[in-house]
Amino acid sequence: MPIKFHQNSQEFHLFNDRISYIIKVLRNDQLGQLYFGRRVPDRADHSYLVENGYRPVMSYVYDDDYDFSLGNVKQEYPAYGTTDYRMPAVEVKQPNGSTVTNFRYRSHRIYAGKPKLADLPATYVENNDEATTLEIILHDDVINVDLTLTYTIFADYDAITRSVRFANHSDQDYQLTTAMSMNLDLPDDNYDWLQFSGAWGRERQLKCTHLRPGIQSVGSTRGASSHMQNPFVILKRPHTDEFQGEAYGFSLVYSGNFLAQAQVDAYQVTRVQMGINPFHFSWKLAPGQKFQTPEAVMVYTSNGLNQLSQTYHRLYQRRLARGYWRDRPRPILINNWEATYFDFTEGKLVQLAKQAHELGIELFVLDDGWFGKRTTETAGLGDWWVNRDRLPNGISGLADRIHRLGMMFGLWFEPEMTNRDSELYRHHPDYIIQTPDRHPSQGRHQYVLDFSRPEVVDYVYNLIAKVLRDGHVDYVKWDMNRNITECFSAAFPADQQGEIFHRYILGAYRLYEQLIQEFPKILFESCASGGGRFDAGMLYYAPQAWTSDDSDAIERLKIQAGTSYCYPISSMGAHVSVCPNEQVNRYTPLKTRGDVAFFGDLGYELDLTKLRPDELAQIKNQVKLMKHYRVLFQFGRFYRLKSPFTSNITAWLVVSPDQQQAAMGYFKVLNDVNAPYRLQRVPGLLADQKYRVHEEGGHDCGTYTGSELANIGLVTSDAESEQSAATRDVPDFYSRLFIFEVKKD
Repeated sequence: MPIKFHQNSQEFHLFNDRISYIIKVLRNDQLGQLYFGRRVPDRADHSYLVENGYRPVMSYVYDDDYDFSLGNVKQEYPAYGTTDYRMPAVEVKQPNGSTVTNFRYRSHRIYAGKPKLADLPATYVENNDEATTLEIILHDDVINVDLTLTYTIFADYDAITRSVRFANHSDQDYQLTTAMSMNLDLPDDNYDWLQFSGAWGRERQLKCTHLRPGIQSVGSTRGASSHMQNPFVILKRPHTDEFQGEAYGFSLVYSGNFLAQAQVDAYQVTRVQMGINPFHFSWKLAPGQKFQTPEAVMVYTSNGLNQLSQTYHRLYQRRLARGYWRDRPRPILINNWEATYFDFTEGKLVQLAKQAHELGIELFVLDDGWFGKRTTETAGLGDWWVNRDRLPNGISGLADRIHRLGMMFGLWFEPEMTNRDSELYRHHPDYIIQTPDRHPSQGRHQYVLDFSRPEVVDYVYNLIAKVLRDGHVDYVKWDMNRNITECFSAAFPADQQGEIFHRYILGAYRLYEQLIQEFPKILFESCASGGGRFDAGMLYYAPQAWTSDDSDAIERLKIQAGTSYCYPISSMGAHVSVCPNEQVNRYTPLKTRGDVAFFGDLGYELDLTKLRPDELAQIKNQVKLMKHYRVLFQFGRFYRLKSPFTSNITAWLVVSPDQQQAAMGYFKVLNDVNAPYRLQRVPGLLADQKYRVHEEGGHDCGTYTGSELANIGLVTSDAESEQSAATRDVPDFYSRLFIFEVKKD
């Protein structure tokens, strides 16, 4: 059993072959944190790790006993106000105004498998022998509330999941104002803090700083995880790099307001917390009611950041994403948006689809503008019925023509929004999120629908389901282009207005779940004005996401690299778009655009009918190559070799599970003069096997053993390493794609 409870020492040890997590019931019956890291042998008593003694200006739990203060001990799920002055993981406001609590150990349960979380996305198991779960029930006698800490450790992943459930057994109402999903007190502060920050068009940029006394945090108060921050952070030792060293990852399986923070105290203890952002959050915990927090996923590695990322990739590909498309290669698509915008007819769309089909593209996606009176972004959102003036044969007629070409058919929706100029708003102005007697703000001429109300979710579901049902749709791009302002719901009383942000995201999850249950073979791709809700919560419903509205290949080097620290390559929508690029007005070679997009779910967003014959031929070859190596690109083990955040050169590698194939993308942003000779080491291959190496297009680079490639490297010098001008034909924004395949005798 990979979770042991030692009765005499009152200790829990969670472990698999590689990691250990040890917690203890302290002398006051609260829980202490002892260890999280590389696997250690099980022993009956780790009490030597509990250090607590007298320190000046501290308060103490027991009268005349200066050897026990919660402010001096590493805790598992701390509260504020009973001798610990650090940030709490829980706060319950009581009718008398007090927020002091004392949750003490009452009982526990250990069992095989992993429970589902009510109404929330979470990792899962398919067989109970894949994981073991520990539930520890803590109880506060004064308020008569149970707090259940749930831990699951996987057998095959170096990951532990955590969540918390509250149950009110009293006859009073309480307000739950802080309910973090996890707390981890680490014994020192010698860590670098890695966060993934940005904005629209430059999402998930890696930022690194060393921990310092006080609080470092990222979070969102926008109603979505946001473009600006991501619910994923890393703590790593200063010497840790991609291939060696210790690191911890913390990922929240949630798509709404979140907080992730590290607090370093005066004694260099680092408190890590992650969960729903306490800002503007409160939950009325009425008698007999329960509240479940989202799941946090903690990963530990002693072998560098690539291994940490690979753990998240495998876990999230196989045990977070679900359903028909989880393990299937993703179709190569053409999206009409940048080709036509709102200016399209059925004939123009079919012409574009025919051209795409001739190039081998498999999925045609009709983007915005097919519904209601939607001819600009100012009208029609929420009116999910076909515009017959544009599509006289309806969605079903267009879908039939696309299907007859042998292609799949997809549609764009923005289910969570409406325009003032829409039938939905005219008939149901009360359906939007708005505060009484306050002007409702707009974003992109849109209002946010009040998904905290089940009747609003049901209204949208019925309209969308009818379109999908009648139109034989294979793919849905689910967009979300506006964050929440004036957060208030007319459906709830004053003492529940702090619940609306959370209830909203629960409503979005419910709509996803209803549609998935009725249409299990539809491929859903989440989108939020690009990458504004690219988080683990969304992956539970949509196995891929639009990574960013910025499709410039050079910008995508940073965006996709930053995203890869947590999220699998199979989750990243990666498209080739027109030049000059719409976002940065840059010209990049079509080859580079394709080579970057191979490391994701390949698609095209440009007008194929306006391309030159040589460009069409190049796209046809890209599609052919992607189809041949698609499983490798989307489901291989991914390595970051050179970082776009620190280098002019970026290099990525994917290796097949059997190590028979690999592909390396090698990208140089700007030319350099009289450049050095370059070697790029290639890890992850079988040391004693011989690999034939060739570039995209067939150029033979030679045959080498896996050991040579890992320890010596592949020569990647280009013409800039030579003096002769005749050989210097390397452009800016240059890329090479190397394929490695075991040589057959």
